[in-house]
Amino acid sequence: MIIAGLQKTSLIDYPGKICATVFLAACNFKCGYCHNPELVDVEIMKKEVVPIRPQELIKQIDERKKYIDAVTITGGEPLLNQDIYKLCDEIKKMGLLVKIDTNGSFPTVLKKLIDFDIVDYVAMDIKGPAEKYEKIAGTNINMENIKESIELLKKGKVPYEFRTTVVKGCVDAEDIKKIGEWLKGAKAYYLQQFNYDGKTLDPKFADVTPYTPEELKEMKESVKDYFGKVEIRGI
Repeated sequence: MIIAGLQKTSLIDYPGKICATVFLAACNFKCGYCHNPELVDVEIMKKEVVPIRPQELIKQIDERKKYIDAVTITGGEPLLNQDIYKLCDEIKKMGLLVKIDTNGSFPTVLKKLIDFDIVDYVAMDIKGPAEKYEKIAGTNINMENIKESIELLKKGKVPYEFRTTVVKGCVDAEDIKKIGEWLKGAKAYYLQQFNYDGKTLDPKFADVTPYTPEELKEMKESVKDYFGKVEIRGI
């Protein structure tokens, strides 16, 4: 497990909570619009990531636990790491909540985290409708794993959300409707605005014009009946 960074305080990464955010390196997806290329591309990782030792991470979180409610573990894809169970368990033992951000490609790991009661909230990225998944993710995808993770979360054993980063050229309004039909009945779905912040895994996304707030609101309206809650982030 390569711990690539720690944001000591975040007001946005865990809904309704003050949290610290842990960034784990490595991902099995290669989404071109990813804004953390140093956590995906091995060569960039070698140049830009200074790993934090696990003991140091736990020490820093322990020092912050009076000021935070939770820890969000993100990436990369955190469920790639076999030490994820130990990390979640150690955080839980501090009396903090644990949130996992995942692409949903490791349903067995996700199920164990839920069954072991060491995760309190899960945010799963939905890249697009099923037929576009491999193109958007930039790699071969086992869609059965994605579907299994979706159904696991919809059982509602832990609070969860599904979310889609809405990037022109990757997903459009019709794709959002297809996602709504696919995830129908889920509790929460978020449309995330794509905003270029100076780096992406594929440099071409620097030239992508984001959807307008009005376009995103129309997408939200088109799927509002499929979910308990639909919101837009990033506008």
